[in-house]
Formats: sequence, structure tokens, C-alpha cells
Amino acid sequence: MSIRASGADLSGCLSQADTQGVGREPGLATNTRERDDFHMRRALALAQHGWGRVAPNPLVGAVVVRDDEIVGEGYHAEWGGVHAEVRAIEAAEGRASGATLYVTLEPCHHSGKTGPCSRAIEAAGIARVVFATAETNPEARGGAEWLRRRRIQVEEGVCALEALDLNAVHFNSLRHQRPYLALKYALSLDARLAEVPGTMSRVTDGEAQVEAHRLRAGHDAVMVGIGTVLADDPRLTVREWRAPRLPTRRVVLDTMLRLPGDSALVRTAAEAPVWVFAAEDAPETRAERLRGEGVDVLRVRRSPASPRLDLEAVLAELWGRGVSSVLCEGGGSLGSALLAEGRVDRLYAFIAPRLYGEPGVSGFQGGRGLAARDWRLISRHSLGAVTLLTLAPESPADPG
Repeated sequence: MSIRASGADLSGCLSQADTQGVGREPGLATNTRERDDFHMRRALALAQHGWGRVAPNPLVGAVVVRDDEIVGEGYHAEWGGVHAEVRAIEAAEGRASGATLYVTLEPCHHSGKTGPCSRAIEAAGIARVVFATAETNPEARGGAEWLRRRRIQVEEGVCALEALDLNAVHFNSLRHQRPYLALKYALSLDARLAEVPGTMSRVTDGEAQVEAHRLRAGHDAVMVGIGTVLADDPRLTVREWRAPRLPTRRVVLDTMLRLPGDSALVRTAAEAPVWVFAAEDAPETRAERLRGEGVDVLRVRRSPASPRLDLEAVLAELWGRGVSSVLCEGGGSLGSALLAEGRVDRLYAFIAPRLYGEPGVSGFQGGRGLAARDWRLISRHSLGAVTLLTLAPESPADPG
């Protein structure tokens, strides 16, 4: 597996813009392109404040700039709430007339829980609109063309790749009838997930643990294999980050229903949904026991090539139940199977400065050719001693 840096390092390119806030732009923004990049990166940083609270809507941030000064900012903070463009215009307090509006997604042109942002932009007297990427939702798109017809200058494509990465789940849901799948790995330097098979190993902690919980909050479901449950007894809830708008579904792939009745997942089934996927021939007595504890048991076919569950069938069932995004937290067997089948849309690799060696559990199992696609570096973060690499496959996943 090779990794290529694409220039779309969202964390790095936002560092200055994210701290700038309302006020005059820095002196380095000497031309229109630099100014547009700077303000769009600020809008991208603002958009992330809606993480875990706006789905199934996209993350959107907006900045109003007049006479080279930021006079208003806003972001979509809550599903069903005021959109980013309107919040930014309201924050400008009457100074939006003749200004430029930077927004991470094409302004909507439909009435849903709120009115069309396109009409709010015209009413405010905005003279120029710059957006990162077009809206592909047929119900919401069309704002750019409507604004152009009203002789408002509209430009598209500033920081487009960063905006696409930011809302990858949103765009995936519109293009594919399957959940967007992210794989989270906590790895030693020698790519081990645990020091000894079948036992719990805390590979990362501190800031990395907080970030792991933040990732959970931004996905509809968290998925693990039964081996991880038996070794770690996880709760898979969001505890070190603000609670998501809806409880994250907790998904276990458990072919023969070995999930213990006294596990943390079963004990907390009333706090957030627990869905256990099992083979069609798994014992019904075990299924009845789990259902009695509030656990949903879902039966799917086995893989044609192995005794494990068919991953395509699992993901199709999740999609049918309204799950648009899944964060898989391993372990090595499940993660490697997803990689080998080309089902991973994003990889979060938390790399800790330690070595486990044998008999540590490898994160990449299956031999030569596993996850052979090239990967693009989206961002690199330092979380204390841990390095987080956020990666996406160079070519779109083509499962099967």
C-alpha cells in the first residue's frame, strides 16, 4: 500500500484561517485567488462545528466579507435549524449588502424546514457568491443558477477537494445505495492492533481517545467483530465528546451469536441500539436470549468464499435501516476483510510510538495483495505522541 499527499490536508490548510475569525484578512492574501482560498478555508473550519449534529444534512460553513474584512460568519449547527448562509448574513448585522459570501456548498434553492438560502442571499444584497462544490441533491440544488439569473456574480470550485472530503458521506449517499464505510485502526509502529491475541491492549489514549469518540459521534453506526467484543468488552458509545443528535447504532458481526449476556453492549442496550448480525443457521435459542435483553438480532447469508458473514449483505441491511455511514473499529480480521473487498472509503490510522512484535495481532491480514490500492493523504494530526493519518483510496471503492 502506498500513500500520496494530495494537498488536501484540511487540518494544515485551516490552521491560520480557523483562528482568524471576524476581522481583516492577513497581509499574505494579496490577490483574488489567495483571498478566496483563505476565506473558504475559514468556512470549511466553521462547517466542522456541526459534526454529529446535522446528519443527514451536509456540513456547511459560510463567511461574509466586505472591503477585505470578515463581517459575518455562520455554520449549520443542528439538523432542521438555520442554514450557514443565513446565520452568516444575520451575523453581518446589515453589512452584507455589496459583500462576498463564501460557502462550502452551493446555496440551496428549496423550501424544507427552512426557506431557500438563494432568496436570503438576494434579499441581503450580496454581490458575489463563492462556493466550493455543487450540491448534487436534486431537491436542494439550483441555487447557483438562480442567483446568476439575478445578476449576482457566482463562482464555483474554490477548495473543492477539501469540501468533497468534508462531506464525503453526503455525496456518497446521493451516488450509491450503500453506507459510507470508514475504518478506524489504532496501530503500533509494526502495524499491530494488540500485543497478544484475545486480550485487550490500549494502543492509544489521551487526545487520541477523545478523537476516536469524536469520530463515533459523526457516524450513524459503529461496527466491530465478535472477536473485538470478546477481547475488549467495549461499550462503543460516545462519552468523551458531545453526544450526537441521534444515538449511534452499535453493530456486532457475530456469526454464531457468541455475544455474552453480561457484556457491556448487552448491559447498555437501553442506552443506544445494539444490532447483532448472525448467520442464518445460528442457534435460535441464543437469538431469543439476546432479544430478551433488548438486542436486535439480524440474520444474513454467509459469504460464498468463507464461513464468515457476507459483508455486502450486512451493509445492504444497514442501508435499508437508514444507516448512511459506518465507522468500523476492527479488529484485524474484519478490517482486513473490508480492505480486501475494496469496501473502505476512508481509513483513520492512529499510529502510536510502540512496537509489539510477535504474537501481536496484525491490522493487515490476508497476505500479498491485501489493500493494494494507493491511498491519498487527507490530513495528518499530532495527538500527543500519537499520529493520526486520515486517508482515502486513490480510486473510488468498487466492492466485489
